[in-house]
Amino acid sequence: MQTGHKRKQQHELKSRTNKKSAETISNIKEEEPFPTHARPTPEECRAIRDSLLAFHGFPQEFAKYRKRIPYLITLQDKEESTHLINNCDEKNDNGVKVEEEEEEEEESVLDGLVKTVLSQNTTEVNSQRAFLNLKSAFPTWENVLAAESQFIENAIRCGGLAPTKAACIRNILSSLMEKKGRLCLEYLRDLSVAEIKAELSHFKGIGPKTVACVLMFNLQKDDFPVDTHVFEIAKAIGWVPPVADRNKTYLHLNHRIPKELKFDLNCLLYTHGKLCRKCTKKSGSQQRKETHDDSCPLLNYCVKLS
Repeated sequence: MQTGHKRKQQHELKSRTNKKSAETISNIKEEEPFPTHARPTPEECRAIRDSLLAFHGFPQEFAKYRKRIPYLITLQDKEESTHLINNCDEKNDNGVKVEEEEEEEEESVLDGLVKTVLSQNTTEVNSQRAFLNLKSAFPTWENVLAAESQFIENAIRCGGLAPTKAACIRNILSSLMEKKGRLCLEYLRDLSVAEIKAELSHFKGIGPKTVACVLMFNLQKDDFPVDTHVFEIAKAIGWVPPVADRNKTYLHLNHRIPKELKFDLNCLLYTHGKLCRKCTKKSGSQQRKETHDDSCPLLNYCVKLS
């Protein structure tokens, strides 16, 4: 009995030690990786945000997420809302009264996480199709968890890397069921950013970019995901040193960019990276849609580096 009691005490002590070690590692990772690199400045962030906004307009694919962040409701947004209200009594070409568009139902955090997993290494169109196929084939996440891997893979195959992504999704669901007893991530809304990162990072296959996307889009937290497009532009305009990798770029920009600019600037940099390669001096073989013939609003920042 005494031996069993001691073993239990040792186990509890080891668990607490491991927890503290994990927290220590997490805190180290969050430290500023380039403390002497003074860019970007808040003024530069705002200037680039304004330039890209004037060049592209705000990307409509992210508008539904932006509406859920209270402090991003600007005067322009209010004017647009007023315009919609004033015109709600107008009729369309068919003589049908135009009603104000209904608020779209907020997607669950779990839906957002799976969507982000499916978006990896594929186009937006294919990832959206894969998610819709998955939801159509399996009405609930419990159905997905109970299904054989091959059927999940078949549903998401159009998004690419089906075996890897299916395994990741199944791991998320099984781990969540084992830990919480139900397939729901809404409890994350009540946690701090550090706690959310710790929770999501426990899932195998979930990296910093995926976590940051869920934080920014689904949990309305101030975070700055760094995908390939954002990473390339950040290096091209000198926001990070040449030696920076994507993870250190994420940590650096999260420290440097003002929180009220993170959402808009991230969405605009991502959109610009998809549509323009002039600022990164890359000429892809694929023709970029909606590119502008004149110039790129970031070229002046790139010129400063040469």
